[in-house]
Amino acid sequence: MTSSLAPLVQGRASKYLDRHFNRQAMKILPGEFYATVDDEVIVTVLGSCVTACLLDPIAMVGGMNHFMLPLRGDGEPDPDVFSSARYGAAAMDYLIDDLVLLGAERSRLVAKAFGGGRVVRGLPDIGGQNIDFVRGFLRDKGIPLWSEDMGGTLPRKIYFFPHTGQVLVKRIQRLHNDTIFDRERAYLFDMASSRTEGGTELPT
Repeated sequence: MTSSLAPLVQGRASKYLDRHFNRQAMKILPGEFYATVDDEVIVTVLGSCVTACLLDPIAMVGGMNHFMLPLRGDGEPDPDVFSSARYGAAAMDYLIDDLVLLGAERSRLVAKAFGGGRVVRGLPDIGGQNIDFVRGFLRDKGIPLWSEDMGGTLPRKIYFFPHTGQVLVKRIQRLHNDTIFDRERAYLFDMASSRTEGGTELPT
């Protein structure tokens, strides 16, 4: 049954029918987040990025983000939501705000976190910094981290079911191409180059 409250999505996320799970699915990419009250599944693929799955288990409101770096180097906000949501601090705040708009209570939010693998060759351990950030953010906000699957060297595909809080994790042992690696390199260097005047650097 579909709620009268509309799901909230940021970015170019795309919805499709997942025939395996027999329900609507929303796929999100880096810099995107999605909150919903509907009985659907949210999907993303992670390399060094981290996703936080947040849930109010009483209201059955949940959502997911997908960020690439913890913070901007210059500490200044980006001019639009899509750009700033590529950074963990903004991605977490935006998602929490959207969950509250859909009826969640901040005091009831719980989290599961995934990703942060060291999968991009030739770059610093960005995944490790993302892991430290999301753990610290949740601790500071008093949001319990119910479970996590972070670190390592393998990409992951994540399926999050907001109505139940269930998360399925598929570790990707073999890639048919370098799509994940190429996409993360492109995003990271785009983020660095687009903020050069502000002094942003890739983490070390």
